[in-house]
Amino acid sequence: MNTFYKNLSMWLVIGLTMILLFNLFNKPQGQQTAMTYSEFWSSVENGAINKVTIQGEKIYGIGSNGRPFVTVVPPDLELIPMLRKSGVDITVKEPERESLWMSIFISWFPMLLLIGVWIFFMRQMQMGGKGGALSFGKTRAKLQGEGEVNVTFKDVAGIDEAKEELEEIIDFLRDPQKFTKLGGRIPKGVLLAGPPGTGKTLLAKAIAGEAGVPFFTISGSDFVEMFVGVGASRVRDLFNQGKKHAPCIIFIDEIDAVGRHRGAGLGGGHDEREQTLNQLLVEMDGFEANEGVIIIAATNRPDVLDPALLRPGRFDRQVVVPIPDIKGREKILEIYGRKTKMAANVDFAVIARGTPGFSGADLENLINEAALMAARAGEEEITLERLEQAKDKIMMGAERKSMIISEKEKEVTAYHEAGHALVARLLPDTDPIHKVTIIPRGRALGLTMQLPLDEKYTHSKKYLLNSIAILFGGRMAEKLVFDEITTGAGNDLERATELARKMVCEWGMSDELGPLTYGKKEEQIFLGREIAQHRDYSESTAQKIDDAVKKIILDASSKVELLLQENLDILKAVARELLEKETIILEDIDRIINEMRPSEEQMSESGTEEPGPQPAQPSGESAEPVQTAEVREDRESEDSEQDTSRGEEPRITGDATV
Repeated sequence: MNTFYKNLSMWLVIGLTMILLFNLFNKPQGQQTAMTYSEFWSSVENGAINKVTIQGEKIYGIGSNGRPFVTVVPPDLELIPMLRKSGVDITVKEPERESLWMSIFISWFPMLLLIGVWIFFMRQMQMGGKGGALSFGKTRAKLQGEGEVNVTFKDVAGIDEAKEELEEIIDFLRDPQKFTKLGGRIPKGVLLAGPPGTGKTLLAKAIAGEAGVPFFTISGSDFVEMFVGVGASRVRDLFNQGKKHAPCIIFIDEIDAVGRHRGAGLGGGHDEREQTLNQLLVEMDGFEANEGVIIIAATNRPDVLDPALLRPGRFDRQVVVPIPDIKGREKILEIYGRKTKMAANVDFAVIARGTPGFSGADLENLINEAALMAARAGEEEITLERLEQAKDKIMMGAERKSMIISEKEKEVTAYHEAGHALVARLLPDTDPIHKVTIIPRGRALGLTMQLPLDEKYTHSKKYLLNSIAILFGGRMAEKLVFDEITTGAGNDLERATELARKMVCEWGMSDELGPLTYGKKEEQIFLGREIAQHRDYSESTAQKIDDAVKKIILDASSKVELLLQENLDILKAVARELLEKETIILEDIDRIINEMRPSEEQMSESGTEEPGPQPAQPSGESAEPVQTAEVREDRESEDSEQDTSRGEEPRITGDATV
């Protein structure tokens, strides 16, 4: 409102000034003709003037032709007698008197206008107006006063451990004497580290909302400009503002933009970013204490931050904000679900089990996508079916049903995806199949998605070998059925080779090379990413690495080829089911397997003596190929298997095997 009244007052002043100037310099003069005094006398003598009005030194009149005129006359005693003699109608008015203040205003108005414009621009530059030359050194932090932050811990879910670690900060801001009376010192800074979208910024706002203190928020990129010294000046101004509003919270988002490791940039010690970081280090723990000013920073790259920034006394605590587990995902879905018109029978636990690896931002986007789908269909509420459709769209890409595919290519795609699905179903110690589809999604012509049973943080060697085998299921199915291979398996080969090389070089899972790691990564902190890998092994070792990787790949390929040959009839049945329905799930594959390979119990009931294949072995037992297995419906996991190899440019949504 203050800005509104300020702008209103400015426009009123401008309007009144324009009206005044218009009245002063644009008085209506009618069509009066200026006449010299000699012409005026001649007209009077000739009887060409009928009426005059005398006002001070001016005479206004109307000639016999009806045209008005005006003239200025000097003091003349003969004027009145002459007019009376000529029979002119005379009217006398008092002269206009100009106000003293008006005279002063008119005289000084141009100068006052220039002075006012100069003062306005100087104040704008000094107070941080946009584009001001003197505003570069001022902080661009946004201040939210006490009570303005309406986010609390009730709005944050899925990161309970992180909230518990930050409760002491809130208690200190509410009652500082509780800690200082025992000689304790509250942490000066808290670093929130975690993947993007996990709620780091939301958590910082919740801290300010719970504590009820002023909250400054600024991005790390707002400190550095093209001008030298601006970043350091803004850091000083930010902390000065913080001291004036203490106790308060200063939140620096994406601090890695200004807090990267020193010495790795361009320009050495005179780098502008390093000067900004040096000033930040001094302000956080220098000679002058910042009592009551708590710094909270967020980043998803804590590994590139300068060690001096992370030492005790600056960022005393590093709080990890992880990807939520299944319970956390369910709570997050409930929070965002309350903000929408959700159907009463929606079970968020079902959606939570099917969204492994989703962050809080991903879950919010899922509900928003479901709401848009429901609104597009003209529905009044969001149903579980819409949530499932939104989940599939996010995880697998949008359906492209209008894409024209030939029958031959559609058949090849069906056998490719059936190969992936059947290998994943028959091999033990693999993740359950969630959905198999040959409907083009994103940039893929078809895909197979798996969802692990449990939250997984490590993987066994057997799991990784079976994952490589699953990637070869599509290629081997094409080879067995059509006696040829296509380019659709390009992404499968790339992922399988990468996984096999990691097994050999990073995880020590090769019997030939032993439990060693090969290849030291060189990381440029200034760039923030790995750009090279140092080769710390000999040529002979490199040859052994290539041989070990090749052996893993060829063993997996041979294993899958044998498995699919033994179950070729099931492969064709699954492919036919895909061609008919376009999308199938685990229950459909189990039904086909049970129909074509009945279990021992079913065969004994029917009187058949021929034994059927054994069910899948549990984790840790023999990994021999099997043909049947029990139906598993729990699909909770941290990762998802997505086969996107059938597209021209495969869409990779995540590491599906590790």
